[in-house]
Amino acid sequence: MNTTQSPVYTIGHSNHSPEAFLALLEEHAVDEVVDVRSSPASRYNPQFNHGVLSDALERAGIFYVFLGGELGGRPADRSCYDEDGRVSYPRLAETEPFEDGIGRVVRAADERRVVVMCSEKEPLDCHRTLLLAGELEQRGVAVEHILADGSAEKHEDTLNRLIDTLKLPRNGDMFRSRDEVVSEALVRQANKVAFVDDRLAGAGRERAH
Repeated sequence: MNTTQSPVYTIGHSNHSPEAFLALLEEHAVDEVVDVRSSPASRYNPQFNHGVLSDALERAGIFYVFLGGELGGRPADRSCYDEDGRVSYPRLAETEPFEDGIGRVVRAADERRVVVMCSEKEPLDCHRTLLLAGELEQRGVAVEHILADGSAEKHEDTLNRLIDTLKLPRNGDMFRSRDEVVSEALVRQANKVAFVDDRLAGAGRERAH
């Protein structure tokens, strides 16, 4: 198992100003931003469009890497969707591009302080937390989520927030282990926030008849 010296951070660009976003990165001494948006553009926050963002980061001396094709939450591979047209995170995690992308993040974290960036402000509303963080921690990489106020929340504490919200027992009970509770919480949250392609949902219903 690999063990990096510093955690991989995650962050959502939300509607931060460029200055505020850079300040968050500088506060945590980030050297590299890994963009895991499937589409690296924002209609409502154009300051985070691919070209604008990469230029701003370059001026700040921060590397920018786009891995939305490998690690994005809206994959082009239709096999990653269930019969309701919803992205299945377990299926996505089994794909070769995903494995390659995760490996690249792990290797980068051995050399630099890396942040995985998506768009959602709240970590629990994003696949960076519900999928990527767990995959990284399985590979011996600690994960912390940079919140909008600049604080960093350990992934375990983020999971505890989710478990508490769902009114599940943090440490399991006589019927479930802690790991089983975490798995249930992640599935329930993914069912709420994972991307749904309505075109595939319609195709799935047609096949069911």
